[in-house]
Amino acid sequence: MSSSIPPDVTFHSLHQRFADVFARIAETAVAREQTRELAFEAVQWLRDAGFGALRVPLAQGGLGASLPQLFELVIALGKADSNLPQIVRAHFGFVEGRLSARNEKSQDDWLAKVADGQLWGAAMAERSDTTRNSVTLTAIDPGNRAAGWRLNGEKYYCTGTLYADWIAAVALDGDDFVSVSVPTDATGVTVEDDWDGFGQRLTGSGTTRFSEVKVPEQHILRRFKKDELRAESYLTAFYQLFHLATLTGIADAVLRDATEFVRGRTRAFGIPGQSSPKDDPLVQRVIGRLSSLAYSARTQVLAVAQVLQDVYEAEQGGYAIEQHYTEAEIRAYQAQQIVLEQVLEATTLLFEVGGASATSETRRFDRHWRNARTLASHNPAIFRERALGNFYLNDITPNAAWRSLHAADADTQASGARDEASAV
Repeated sequence: MSSSIPPDVTFHSLHQRFADVFARIAETAVAREQTRELAFEAVQWLRDAGFGALRVPLAQGGLGASLPQLFELVIALGKADSNLPQIVRAHFGFVEGRLSARNEKSQDDWLAKVADGQLWGAAMAERSDTTRNSVTLTAIDPGNRAAGWRLNGEKYYCTGTLYADWIAAVALDGDDFVSVSVPTDATGVTVEDDWDGFGQRLTGSGTTRFSEVKVPEQHILRRFKKDELRAESYLTAFYQLFHLATLTGIADAVLRDATEFVRGRTRAFGIPGQSSPKDDPLVQRVIGRLSSLAYSARTQVLAVAQVLQDVYEAEQGGYAIEQHYTEAEIRAYQAQQIVLEQVLEATTLLFEVGGASATSETRRFDRHWRNARTLASHNPAIFRERALGNFYLNDITPNAAWRSLHAADADTQASGARDEASAV
């Protein structure tokens, strides 16, 4: 993949590169929604334009975008079709993980594949009666790691995996957590489109099954103990901000659709004969409110993106401290509380500009609310709000609170194991 971006990377040059792709995606978004046509073609357009390599450094064949530039482009993509940013969210998380780890060999090996246009999906969460990990990684020959491993189990909410070349998965090897990268076409891998949410219907967020999937040693990305599960990182904030950027794209799409709808109308409720709704002060007020909600959401997302950029630079410079990571999480959580409410307000307010005709299936304006509500249900805001209160009242960081909960859960498991052993 060749880059047309000059060394002095700017948002303008990046946006020019993808403007035509975003326009095509926007033109076909409603048709995909009406027929539930999976977005394979749209994802391929992004591949061909090099979108997945945005964060890969120029020296490694990528486009060298900063985090604020990335998230501004995610907003633009979300405006075109909010399914698309969520499809590539795990991919960009994988890339950011390689950059954050600062492991030169890992970067050389994996980022070369990213620069070549390959995409990653996720297999992290599970749909069961517990949040614990049940997928296992077992050595084929315990005495010889070079013999490789076997991956077994089932994951759900595997967003983007249906469209991807690789799966970033988490498994257990005994008491160790292990991050692995698995080709989607590997023998024993099954990916199903069984996501049944009422929004974000085309994200492929369904089931992935692993049955005796062979994993070579070089595809193990990271191994860590249970008490190391949540190391200091800005990735939690990064993943949250991806959702907020997508939501901001929805707010922009609402403003676009509302404006276009009003401009084309020649009648209004309660006014005899033909009229010009675009000149109606009440309609103008609604459009003004929608523009303000979209602007506010964008401002907050890009402000947090700059915080993440500062943390990233501190990491790369070797001077990152706990305060950097805490700042990233706190700012992302604070933005979440406001952006969610603002975008959900916008997706409802949209219908005030046109009466019943705005509910026509041909326009699918309802997709904006359904998609926003679905995104807002990820990483529920009430838990983040509580984390913020705990931080300001008790100086307990989100990371420290999470570690405390995890330690308590480990103690409960250990106590249960002791009780079972004593009963034998």
